[in-house]
Amino acid sequence: MLLTYPAQALDQLEFNKIRQLLLAKCRTDAAKNRVENLRFHTKLEYVEMALKQTSEYKSTLFSHDHFPNDFTRNMDRELKYLSISGAILKGEELLAFRNLALNIKEILQWLKSHDPLYPQLRTIAEKIVYEKEITQIISAVIDDSGNVKDNASRDLMEIRMELDKTRQQLRKVFDSILRKLNKQGYLADISESFLSGRRTVAVFAEHKRIVKGILHGESDSSKTVFIEPEETIELNNEVSSLERAEHKEIQRILSQTTAHLSGYHPQLESYYRVCGLYDFIRAKALLAQDLEAEMPRLTAHPVIQLIKARHPLLYLHNLKAGKPTIPLNITLDRDERILMISGPNAGGKTVSMKTVGLLQIMLQAGLLVPVDENSEMGIFKQIFIHIGDTQSIENELSTYSAHLRDMKYFIDFANGKTLFFIDELGSGSDPNLGGAFAEAIVEELASKKALGIITTHYLNLKVMAGKVKGIYNGAMAFDEEKLEPLYQLTIGKPGSSYTFAIAQRSQLSPKVIERARQLTERGHFKLDKMLHQTEQQSVRLGDKEKHLSKLIEQNESLKEKYEHLIDKERLKQHYETLKLQNKIKKEELDYLRETERKFKQIIHDWKRAENKQEVLESAEKILFRKKQIQQNEAAAKKADKKFTVLAKEPQEGDLVRHTVNHQVGRIAEIKGKKAVVKIGQMPFTVTLNEWITVQAKEEKRKKQQ
Repeated sequence: MLLTYPAQALDQLEFNKIRQLLLAKCRTDAAKNRVENLRFHTKLEYVEMALKQTSEYKSTLFSHDHFPNDFTRNMDRELKYLSISGAILKGEELLAFRNLALNIKEILQWLKSHDPLYPQLRTIAEKIVYEKEITQIISAVIDDSGNVKDNASRDLMEIRMELDKTRQQLRKVFDSILRKLNKQGYLADISESFLSGRRTVAVFAEHKRIVKGILHGESDSSKTVFIEPEETIELNNEVSSLERAEHKEIQRILSQTTAHLSGYHPQLESYYRVCGLYDFIRAKALLAQDLEAEMPRLTAHPVIQLIKARHPLLYLHNLKAGKPTIPLNITLDRDERILMISGPNAGGKTVSMKTVGLLQIMLQAGLLVPVDENSEMGIFKQIFIHIGDTQSIENELSTYSAHLRDMKYFIDFANGKTLFFIDELGSGSDPNLGGAFAEAIVEELASKKALGIITTHYLNLKVMAGKVKGIYNGAMAFDEEKLEPLYQLTIGKPGSSYTFAIAQRSQLSPKVIERARQLTERGHFKLDKMLHQTEQQSVRLGDKEKHLSKLIEQNESLKEKYEHLIDKERLKQHYETLKLQNKIKKEELDYLRETERKFKQIIHDWKRAENKQEVLESAEKILFRKKQIQQNEAAAKKADKKFTVLAKEPQEGDLVRHTVNHQVGRIAEIKGKKAVVKIGQMPFTVTLNEWITVQAKEEKRKKQQ
């Protein structure tokens, strides 16, 4: 188990608020008990298993095929009764056990149908076996409303049939009496009622001696009396007797069913435990969904490498307020063991420190954390915390005494698997002496190989980062012009406390500020001023870097859009070229088909014609045309070698090629659908749609070079 110090460490890190958020997600007492008794593991395999279970369940939340752990009734009392000999469960309680068993059946079927997508969720139920006899035992006697069925036993069926028959007979007799008394004017306004389980008529008090029967009572005003008519007494007695017999038989059936079901007590208890565990995992997954939490990479070594980490509670608060939460990047490992965070008050130093502590606690409790999934987190055996005022009135300890008491505990018990957090180390004492003690404490903790974060205003602690191995600085950024903290942690340099800047912005007397400057140790003030200037330069550079990144991003977007347009235009031109080429090939194919048809016609005509000369002349014309086609094909091949077809509208000055004879010329002038094309030095007036634009391949190569 994880050791935490002091006793209120979890409350100081506000883990109690995380626990309350988790409790609100639970639907069952079994899940709530797990949250209340949450364990913080120090073994990697347990932490990894818990995180994977939650991660797998979280992935089901984004799909329509949800995990079917729908049984949420609390059954602790019923399970206890089931283990007691002679106990009798009610019909609705037996029905709840049937629903529990059916839900387990659904879960097992779901896991089987999704194998092997959810190995950790499947492991939970791998030893669970669905016993169909449980549902059969209960369904045989209990209906879907939790009532005992008529056919639960032969005796019950006969009793209920007789009871129904007697009630119908009683109803007829009673209705007849009501009509009779109503005609006689004896009935009161309410006409009838039930008293002591007996059906009675309401009669005006002055007529009570006229109506024969048993008097069961009267109204508050004594103006109305309730009489059971003598004609219905025997029937009422019979109904009461049958109802008692029915109740007795029902109790016998419930007792027998409970006894039979008690043999399956271990299975039902395991079903209930598994459903409670799945509800607990569901609660963790829902919380992770709210926090946009992920599972980081895990290691058994005490290491923290957080990327884009957010404080869970701050994230939820800002989300509700519509504000962004600035993420945190922090590394603690064997080379950089202690982070010294400095900067102005209310700048986010303590929040940054609490973020790391709370996320580590959450991780070792098996909760997903709001970090980038490429973050890496290890396992610690101890977490020590010193945050806020630890003054004790009961023990008469001053703030600084309590501070030293905690530091003694840290030094005595810290080791290489300890994670510690110290807020304002050395505060509460003389600055010079407090700073000296603080430096000595940090050196001792560093020698113990412990990992941790310290917030401070002491300059000597900021300087330690350059002298003691394993200690490094971090600064909370501050906008001096707006007098606002930026809540950004910058690693690698110390931060200024902005004491004089804040005093000036707070409109403190310039005389007082100047006197404070004079009284301040010269070297001390010089260093703080240097840190101040350095940090402001860093803030300005950061703003410029953001602006530059934005411009680069815009440039990349425009580049991608431009390349897309070029590709689209190139594809369009290629398509148009193929279209033109296919058009030429289609025309040639159509001609050959037409020629074939004509030759067949010539052969047919030759056989029938008396004047053979006319047929020969027709054949010569076709052969001549074929020769012309062959010449055109030769011209086309020659043109293809020298020219490339362009998918563009012809314009003056363009090279063009005839679609039939493939002669190439240059357009001298365009006149609507006509054009003047020069072939060599000879101009020809042509129809423009018979020509296509081309480019000399040699000219194209020169342009490309």
